[in-house]
Amino acid sequence: MSTTYIQNAAPEQSPAVDSDRSRAENSLARKLVAPALVLMLLVTAFPMLRALYLSMFDYSLTAPDDKEFVGFQNYVTALTDWLFWRDTFTTVFIMIVTVAFELVIGFAFAMVMHKVIFARGVIRTSILIPYGVITVVSGFAWQFAFSYQNGFVNSWLPFIDTDFNWFAERNSSLIAIMASEIWKTTPFMSLLLLAGLAQVSNDMLEAARVDGATWWQRLYKVILPNMRAAIMVAVLFRALDAYRIFDNIFVMTAGANKTESISFLTYRQVIEQFQLGIGSALSVLLFLSVLVIAFLIVKLFKVDLADARQEN
Repeated sequence: MSTTYIQNAAPEQSPAVDSDRSRAENSLARKLVAPALVLMLLVTAFPMLRALYLSMFDYSLTAPDDKEFVGFQNYVTALTDWLFWRDTFTTVFIMIVTVAFELVIGFAFAMVMHKVIFARGVIRTSILIPYGVITVVSGFAWQFAFSYQNGFVNSWLPFIDTDFNWFAERNSSLIAIMASEIWKTTPFMSLLLLAGLAQVSNDMLEAARVDGATWWQRLYKVILPNMRAAIMVAVLFRALDAYRIFDNIFVMTAGANKTESISFLTYRQVIEQFQLGIGSALSVLLFLSVLVIAFLIVKLFKVDLADARQEN
């Protein structure tokens, strides 16, 4: 006669306890975020509402008394102007190329910083130095580097003539702008990805290694899936920042050779031509497009933040 013994399973946490804990955590999160949210609204709400208000008028600082309400006409003017769409394409192109390069290079840097043992602090500090350089200073430095008169890029590239002028036409100007952007902000990407690498379980990597998985298989099957949340945050932050690019274009080309971004076009309308109405409409469109990009990136990665935090 055989006897069956039933082992006591670990007591499961009741849904009520989970719900109470979740409500307590959400309440604490709201209390912690509330001061920063209120301050942010106080600082940003008035400029945003003011821009929305001004975008409804035909308003120029050269004729402040001729302010005329035109409704959504400024938006129609912007959306039907080829210049707006050309600059939008330029901005999106710069964003996609720079973020793609920064993601690949930043991941390589993150792997080095994560694995290195000797002189770890020195290596991490060295990699992060470009990010500490002021963007305007970086732009001037890269403008000098790409100069055909006294720069060094032409002499370093054997397939480029020494007298080649990078800033003489659109494509080469964009290459110079994107190179400066990638050099400046790749350390930021690598820092975010390094935080994601720290969340990858060594036990999972060791189990995959024991099962005979190659390095590439471990990368695609273990490392990248477990870093999805960190990759999404890194891409989101950098994409939104790259879409608002202004400093490098202002310093290196001043918008010449069709290298204007949306931010630079807005600057021209407001600061150079004193057109507050159309300039405000462009700033509102820029803000809305940033929201759309953020929404698309979050939807693309399909990250469940609760799973990423390993919540029950």
